[in-house]
Amino acid sequence: MLNLEQEKNADALQLLVANLNRRFEQIQVGGGQKRIEKLHKEGKMTARERIDYLLDAGKPRIEIGAFAAYEMYAEHGGCPAGGVVVVIGYVRGRQCIVVANDATVKAGAWFPITGKKNLRAQEIAMENRLPIIYLVDSAGVYLPMQDEIFPDKEHFGRIFRNNARLSSAGIPQIAAIMGSCVAGGAYLPIMSDEALIVEKTGSVFLAGPYLVKAAIGEDADKETLGGAATHSEISGVTDYKMPDDKTCLDTIKKLVDKFGRFENAGFDRAAPRPAFGQAEDLFRILPENSSKPYDSVEILKRLVDEGELTQYKEHYGKTIICAYARIDGWAVGIVANNRQVVKSAKGEIQFGGVIYSDSADKATRFILNCNQKKIPLVFLHDVTGFMVGTRSEHGGIIKDGAKMVNAVANSTVPKFTIIIGNSYGAGNYAMCGKAYDPRLIAAWPTAKIAVMGGEQAAKVLTQIQVQTLKDKGEAPDPAQEKALFEKTKSRYETQTSPYYAAARLWVDAIIDPRQTRSWISMGIEAANNAPVEKFNPGVIQV
Repeated sequence: MLNLEQEKNADALQLLVANLNRRFEQIQVGGGQKRIEKLHKEGKMTARERIDYLLDAGKPRIEIGAFAAYEMYAEHGGCPAGGVVVVIGYVRGRQCIVVANDATVKAGAWFPITGKKNLRAQEIAMENRLPIIYLVDSAGVYLPMQDEIFPDKEHFGRIFRNNARLSSAGIPQIAAIMGSCVAGGAYLPIMSDEALIVEKTGSVFLAGPYLVKAAIGEDADKETLGGAATHSEISGVTDYKMPDDKTCLDTIKKLVDKFGRFENAGFDRAAPRPAFGQAEDLFRILPENSSKPYDSVEILKRLVDEGELTQYKEHYGKTIICAYARIDGWAVGIVANNRQVVKSAKGEIQFGGVIYSDSADKATRFILNCNQKKIPLVFLHDVTGFMVGTRSEHGGIIKDGAKMVNAVANSTVPKFTIIIGNSYGAGNYAMCGKAYDPRLIAAWPTAKIAVMGGEQAAKVLTQIQVQTLKDKGEAPDPAQEKALFEKTKSRYETQTSPYYAAARLWVDAIIDPRQTRSWISMGIEAANNAPVEKFNPGVIQV
């Protein structure tokens, strides 16, 4: 039987998950039902239909960046999922990453976030030696925003550089031209190892008919200029001419089926076992009020096989939990923030979710051990930051925090990050936030990501403004002070939302907490394709 507080917790998280699912359903429609129907009339499948047909039925899959551009680009009509769908799944039993332009969203044109999302997909492929399949159907750069997508290091051109680097590393790339493929975008499929093109709907050229006419005065229709017959029979640019989408996708399956295998990294995996209790238990354990303490170990037990944890330095540095466990059979080292209020060995009260010197020291040593033993790391965030104040500064909190950040930055075993609750300030960095190269990073709907919480930020900024007025000899107006506080708090709370983070690809996804085990398991399986470099921790005085 659940008590009243557990029922409230469960109701609150179930509501957040329901809202997540409702928003995702809206995103799946892409540019809208009318545009989907238009594609069907042209004999084309949508991006999501193509991916569903390509991937093995009944096998797990995870989507990267579904909430990219969420509530962004309103002045341009929006850009659901960034106009491109990215999924890690299985093709004929082989784990692959698939990148499919969504032609229902501005004809598949590239917004700034589209480029960032494509680069993230290629980064995942490179780090994990995953075959990457491009399903191309794009009108090219979204011209009204060309200055934000074209010339910089992390812009459109970086994608072709990555094509070359993937090829050099021997990571298979297959591209299917299933719609438009224009201008600079034409290099992507042709820089892949093999290119397929669909008759009547697929076309690829550096300049379309209108630009050719304007540039050199030549009249040429789309098919003659760069259709399937032209590139399969005359130019030799493409390798396979396909009559329709399904035949094209079937051919990709046959090609993937013949791939050889890389030597794996050697991460240990035993027979998978279920987690302790029920996955729904997570809903009742996590408090409705994110400031309340809770038993973090109970969360971990619902994520690891049979709830079995071997805690490292269990009675030292108690505001971080470090433990060896298995997730879906894979051996992992877990670094998790402990949200309970605890006592240190000296009898001092330590607040849950705060990193103290002893906790940072413990986590550093544990990260070193996992690198020594080639054990993937899983970070679970609910952190408000490092402890502040005179006692902490005198105790060297900056030095101990720097040691932890150093260990995370130099770690060579794959890292996976799940943001459960708060992820504030330097705590985000020390717990392997996006800047520290996690192989995958996901957030629960309860996540909050920022320099600090909204209320704290509002208090700080209000105090600064009040002091500025006092320095000028002016008396602060209590009404204005309160208005500033509320305005700042509201803005921060909007910006700490997991949807705000996911829209900008600070996290790869917002997930139902019950999907956490699958995300980590598929991530480690992907990472097992790539060798682990020798670990060199740099200067860490432990």
